[in-house]
Amino acid sequence: MINNKEIASKLRQIATLLDEQKANPFRVSAYLSAAKTIETMDEPVEDLLRREGFSVLLELPGIGEGIARSINEFVLTGRMSRLESLQTGHDPIALFEQIPGIGPTSAHRIIETLHIDSLEALELAAHNGRLKKVPGFSTKKIALVQTWLAHILGFRRPRFEPQQKIAEPPVSLLLQIDKQYRKKAEDGELPTIAPKRFNPSGEAWLPIMHATKQGWHFTALYSNTARAHQLDRVKDWVVIYFYDDRHHEGQHTVVTETRGTTTGQRIVRGREKECSDYYAELAGQSVA
Repeated sequence: MINNKEIASKLRQIATLLDEQKANPFRVSAYLSAAKTIETMDEPVEDLLRREGFSVLLELPGIGEGIARSINEFVLTGRMSRLESLQTGHDPIALFEQIPGIGPTSAHRIIETLHIDSLEALELAAHNGRLKKVPGFSTKKIALVQTWLAHILGFRRPRFEPQQKIAEPPVSLLLQIDKQYRKKAEDGELPTIAPKRFNPSGEAWLPIMHATKQGWHFTALYSNTARAHQLDRVKDWVVIYFYDDRHHEGQHTVVTETRGTTTGQRIVRGREKECSDYYAELAGQSVA
């Protein structure tokens, strides 16, 4: 059984890493506050969750939806993927393999086809139709993934409706974060972490950046996927995680385009048309 001190310790580890990685101080304080709340509870959180469900966490002082999901995930699976991501960029293969029906092959296909590596991003892909593009994912299998993720991520209410528009940062802001990250990484101005994958020496080489702009919180890292290494694009592909204060979460990969009208430009995968329109508008402004 997972006790409250273990949960509080994990939350404090997140706060420490965020502080070391120069994240927004309010995020650091939020995790410290949540840790204090959990540690001073009389009843084990595990018992509380089993009896009353995920929504009860949101009634606790200082526990927002994002932190509640991390607590719920830890109680149910014994791991806290947000902490793992901050420590090492985590191993998305192992993360996805814990889902019933997903083995190593399916996990690789998800990552290489959709360029995602978090449970939140997978949950979104399972509901907006993108997971159907991955070979081997039938309607029945996708439904199983949706059910498992709903249980682990602990949503209080149905979060997705058919054709629902999911809130995301504009491409102009994502491209701004990409540019800022690559410059700071190149100039050696960012803290680094030691990824578990493709890093036999355990070297802390992967720069990580946290930023808050226009109401969005961002974490940016170079892509450390097998495909990025195979194509020698590790320092070209930048993965940007984002969430807002209402806990709309997601991620995108920004790359240098190699074909079409935006060849040589930085584009956000999955939002190529918006990027094309953005660059066309910039070109029009420069002419004017």
